[in-house]
Amino acid sequence: MSLETIDGKAVKNLAGAHALNGAVVFGQPGGYAVLVRYGVNERAVAAQRSRRMRIWRNLNTAAAYVRDELGLARFEIDMSDHDPAAVERKRPDMAERQRQMHEAAEHDAWFRGEVQKALDGIKNGSNATIPEDEWAERAKAKRADLQRRIVTNGH
Repeated sequence: MSLETIDGKAVKNLAGAHALNGAVVFGQPGGYAVLVRYGVNERAVAAQRSRRMRIWRNLNTAAAYVRDELGLARFEIDMSDHDPAAVERKRPDMAERQRQMHEAAEHDAWFRGEVQKALDGIKNGSNATIPEDEWAERAKAKRADLQRRIVTNGH
């Protein structure tokens, strides 16, 4: 079914103005879409940031959208094109996002562990502290080395 779409914000504005005449939750392969009626127009609710029809994975969430978000307690349900055996939509970006989140969590745990080891080492004396004047000398030598490399390399 190829329908014109309307974005979710526009639908909510119409609902807020009590301009919706009705809605139909209709089955699609892999889920359910919502068609809204206003004036002489019928439009399918579009997915965020796209002009493609939004598909809810189950009837309850689509019906809750119509009832709770659009304020329509009575609406139609059309199951003629619903195919529960259809392959569900996949979100390839989700796998990458999950991998990045897992890596970030691992790095965070590693980093916190390293900080805790350093704090424990200071507390039990296994990490020696460097006297301030020695630290100043090391920093001065490091700056001199960097200055020499800048002059030598012309950067």
